[in-house]
Amino acid sequence: MAKNTKAENQQTEDVANSKIEAIKNLIFGENIQEYNHEFEALKSDIAQKREEMLAYVDEARKEIMTAVDNLSTDVNIRISDLEQSLNDKTEDLDNKKVSRASLGDLLIRLGENIKE
Repeated sequence: MAKNTKAENQQTEDVANSKIEAIKNLIFGENIQEYNHEFEALKSDIAQKREEMLAYVDEARKEIMTAVDNLSTDVNIRISDLEQSLNDKTEDLDNKKVSRASLGDLLIRLGENIKE
């Protein structure tokens, strides 16, 4: 018996809903259809803009990654150049500089020559 009551309540509710829909259509009929059409147009426009934006983001991401790779390569080249320059200057200094031991020996000999 409870099942019949639920089914009857559902039928009554469905009838009431269909009556409400019929009244809405009588009152707002064309306006609702226009609004639905406008909403659908807006939805499709938003979906299109979203796709365009995603494509733009992907393109920007690729450009940024390319720029980062180029910058990384440039920095590595500059670091290599600086290392080479530093090595050259260090080698040049080694050739120009007299070691402390050699300088000490020369001073001792000079001192001994002065004593004689």
